[in-house]
Amino acid sequence: MCSVARALDVLGERWTLLVVRELLLGPKRFTDLLNALPAMGSNRLGDRLTGLQAAGVIAKRTLPPPAAAQVYELTESGERLRPAIYCLGAWGWQLPVAQNIDHESARAELIALGLAGTSPPALSAELSETYEFHVADECFHVTATRGVVAAHSGPAPVAADLLVECDLHTFLALATGELTASQAARRGHAIVRGEAAVFARAFRVLSFRQTPEHLRLVEA
Repeated sequence: MCSVARALDVLGERWTLLVVRELLLGPKRFTDLLNALPAMGSNRLGDRLTGLQAAGVIAKRTLPPPAAAQVYELTESGERLRPAIYCLGAWGWQLPVAQNIDHESARAELIALGLAGTSPPALSAELSETYEFHVADECFHVTATRGVVAAHSGPAPVAADLLVECDLHTFLALATGELTASQAARRGHAIVRGEAAVFARAFRVLSFRQTPEHLRLVEA
């Protein structure tokens, strides 16, 4: 009768929530998911996808030509897990980082996902903007629309209000406030296409916030 236990029957196995995390960024092919979670292995990934489909959390569809590829995506039910993932991410910021972490495996789009999830709605309440980022080999975009901020894999589907090219260190420095938007542009740490005011605004919306402010979702 416990709803938490029922939820964990679906989501509690190792790797399952990381699959959901990847799909919060948008539809993914099997190979996309395997590349993002290489330690998971193809057999385990296949099992998790089958279980999530059976539970109605994800669905599989075929993209229209010329792509014609099969992708997995969250259903309406699966999308309702977004606040829970955001809460876990916010809570996780307080935990120490393992000493043996592989910094080469860090992904800016996952950092953006976490920052989007903890962005105060007031900062984007009057906005309807899209920011596209090229961070090393990654390409992703962030939408800020009337108080809702979301990160998505791949380029923006329409012309973005801002396009930023930089490395991971610069992206992190901008998010933490170690580097301002004007400093990044002036020093050549970032190539920017778009207005300076939009660049500065993007990293007010996507700003790392220390606890307890960063844990506001967990405490709500």
